[in-house]
Amino acid sequence: MSSEEKQSWIYALVAVVVPLVYFATVLSKVPGTDVATIGYVWPMFTAIGVGIGANIVLNITAAIISPREAGRTDERDRQINRRGEHVGFYVMSVAAIVPLGLAMARIDQFWIANALYLAFVLAALTSSVVKIVAYRRGF
Repeated sequence: MSSEEKQSWIYALVAVVVPLVYFATVLSKVPGTDVATIGYVWPMFTAIGVGIGANIVLNITAAIISPREAGRTDERDRQINRRGEHVGFYVMSVAAIVPLGLAMARIDQFWIANALYLAFVLAALTSSVVKIVAYRRGF
């Protein structure tokens, strides 16, 4: 497995685990509560920071475990990365319509922010899955 494929797996793992914890924590407060009173800002900042930090630490750990593969990329890796990022961009572009619509409908900021965060999560996860599939099934 190339280092680029490992990075895609790590990114996918982080893109699933961290948001699941965030959404489980924050959305569990929604039933029976006015969402305007739910403190979501710092938990969201924390989730974003933990996601970035976990991605960095796990990628460094993978490079330490397999130092010969670290940093080696070829044209196929670059094409797969480009394709995954391209698809992720389109997912983000389409998913961003939801928070935009919520803002236009003057829905509470809580829902707008969480919809935007979910759009980023979906884009990251889609990008990783596209890359993993390209590595596994061919490009």
